[in-house]
Amino acid sequence: MLRGLATINFWADDLEAAKAWYTELLGIAPYFERPGYAEFRLGDYQHELGIVDRRHAPPGAAGGPGGAVAYWAVDDLLAVRQRLLDLGAEEYQPVTPHGDGGFVTAAVTDPFGNVLGIMRNPHYLEVLEGATPDPA
Repeated sequence: MLRGLATINFWADDLEAAKAWYTELLGIAPYFERPGYAEFRLGDYQHELGIVDRRHAPPGAAGGPGGAVAYWAVDDLLAVRQRLLDLGAEEYQPVTPHGDGGFVTAAVTDPFGNVLGIMRNPHYLEVLEGATPDPA
């Protein structure tokens, strides 16, 4: 039924500032742009992060942090969290271990009010290895 993450959209009052901030954070420029929208491809599965001018947000969309938190897999949670904070993000969820399995999460709000979750997930790489076709 659900085949995979297609796009996560973040809203920004200042699209140009948001594009610049995410370009700095990610080390890549948007791969696709049109008026009011910029899109980055990220990670092992090339998921899409869209930055959208808030004027195009659906009616009733939160103007600040709220709703679901999407967690992006990272290798070094503490280093990524610190980089986010250094670039002006603010803590939303502190570093939180979840049991003995090595799952650790944290979340920040970007300078534009969006919640950006990060997660150290030991199963992520196992799933990734299983999803990659064997070239032999």
